[in-house]
Order: sequence, then structure tokens, then C-alpha cells
Amino acid sequence: MRIYTDEIINAVCLHIAERKGVTPNDVEAQLSYEEEYGFTAEVWVQGRSQYLVEANLLEAIEQYMFKQYNMRVFRSQITIDADEEFWADIEE
Repeated sequence: MRIYTDEIINAVCLHIAERKGVTPNDVEAQLSYEEEYGFTAEVWVQGRSQYLVEANLLEAIEQYMFKQYNMRVFRSQITIDADEEFWADIEE
């Protein structure tokens, strides 16, 4: 299974909203890839920004897959990649 940029951002927003006790609409996220740091996301909640590393993204995708698709996946089953768009491959 593969999910693309929009779903990855949804996963991050839902995950951060749950952790911060806000609604998902209060969260903004932007994905990026840097050679030095790998896949990251900058997240804004109530005017404050924070950076998530790839492990945080994998955790968000893991939770998203369980809650939205009722699929129990582990981080080792998720591979994030990008060219013009971001995507995550999930092994079943």
C-alpha cells in the first residue's frame, strides 16, 4: 500500500493534534527532505513551530494507518521516499 503527501500530512496533523490537545485544523505541517537530516516536518501549532524527525513521521503514519485503515503496521514496514511528491510505502 502507498500513501502520498496529503495523507502523510494528515497523519502528522492528527498525531500532533492528539498529543497537543488541539483540533487537527489547528495544526499545519510541511514535509521536507534534507541530506543531513533525512525526512523531516516543520509543524505549527498555535503560532509555535517545532521540527519532527523521521522517527516522529513514522510514528504518525503508524498511528494513522491503525486509526484510518484499521491496519496494524510497524515502523519497520514503512518506507518514506520522495521525488516531486512525498510518499510512504507500507508493507502488508
